[in-house]
Amino acid sequence: MKAGLVGAPVAPAEAYDLALVDLDGVAYRGHEPIEHAADGLTGARERGMRLVFVTNNASREPESVADQLTGLGIPTTPAEVMTAAQAAAQLLRSRLERGARVLVVGGAGLRTAVRQAGYEVVDSADDEPAAVAQGFAPEVGWAQLAEAAYAIERGAWHVASNLDLSLPTARGFAPGNGSLVGAVRAATGVTPDSAGKPSPTMYRMAVERAGARDALVVGDRLDTDLAGARSGGFVGLHVLTGVSSARDDVLAHPGERPHLIGADLRALHEPHPEPEPGPEGWWTCRGASARVVDGVLELGRGGDGSPASQLDEVRAACAAAWSAVDAGATLDESSVPELATDLA
Repeated sequence: MKAGLVGAPVAPAEAYDLALVDLDGVAYRGHEPIEHAADGLTGARERGMRLVFVTNNASREPESVADQLTGLGIPTTPAEVMTAAQAAAQLLRSRLERGARVLVVGGAGLRTAVRQAGYEVVDSADDEPAAVAQGFAPEVGWAQLAEAAYAIERGAWHVASNLDLSLPTARGFAPGNGSLVGAVRAATGVTPDSAGKPSPTMYRMAVERAGARDALVVGDRLDTDLAGARSGGFVGLHVLTGVSSARDDVLAHPGERPHLIGADLRALHEPHPEPEPGPEGWWTCRGASARVVDGVLELGRGGDGSPASQLDEVRAACAAAWSAVDAGATLDESSVPELATDLA
C-alpha cells in the first residue's frame, strides 16, 4: 500500500464496494447528527456501496446503534454494525474454552457479546474468572475497576475492547475506555490485550462478514481509524468532522496517515486529486502547492479559499511534509498552521 495519498479519480462510492464507517465523529457526534452524514451515506448506498459501521464503542448493542442511525436518517440493520465488544469476544476465543468465567467491566453491549460467545459472565473477582473483559460504559466506576484489578492480580487475562483515551460527546471530549483501562493498568502493572482499533481485527471481521472485494475505511481519528486502515492494508479516508484535524494529517506518523482526505461524508461522492511533485521541491494539487525548506513548511499562493481549494492545500501540505520527513528531514511543527478551518 502506498505510503502517501493515493488519489481517487472517481468517487469512492463507486470505486469501493464496502465502506467501514466509524460512528462517533463521522456519522454522529454524541446523540447529535453530523451535517451531510445522512445524505452522504444514503447516497453511497444508492451508488452500490455497502456499509458496515465499525465502532470502538463496546457499551451498546448493535440493535441500539442501528436504531440510533435509523433515527438520524441512515437506515441501518444490526447486521451492519460491528462493535469492539464483538471483537473482544472474538479475542477471548483465542485462549479461552467455552464456558469459562469472564468478569465483564462495561455496558450491556459487552456483556451480551461475551455471553453470546459462550462464556459465563461474572461480576466479582471472588468468582475466580479466567479473564477480565473491559469496555467503556458511563456507569463504570471505582467498584467495577477495583474488581477488575483484584481479578487481574490473581492471574486473570485482561482484555480491553479498545484503548481510546477520549471519546467525543455533544459537550466536548470525555474520558474514554483507554483512560479507565489506564487506572486498572496503573493498579496492577499489567498491560492488557486490545481488540479494538487500531487493531485491524474488526475491519477484517466486517469484510469477511460482508464478503466484500474492496473495502474503504472511513474515520475521524488518525490514531485508531486510520492506523487500523494502515495496519490492515485498507485504503483510509479521513473526514474532518471529529477528533483529528487537517494539521494532524500533515504531522501524522507514517502508520497513521490517511490515503484520502475529505471535509465530511460528501467525500464519498467526490474525486480526490493526488498531489504531484514539481520543480524546486514544490508539491502541487490543482491550484495549491507546498514544500519544505530547511524544515519549514511553505504554502504557495493560489486557490480561491473555497472548501475544495482548502482541501487541496491540505493534500499538497501532506505530500510535501511526508516526503521531507520520509527522506530524513526534521519538520518544524510550529511552521505548520491550522488548515481547512472553514469547510462548511
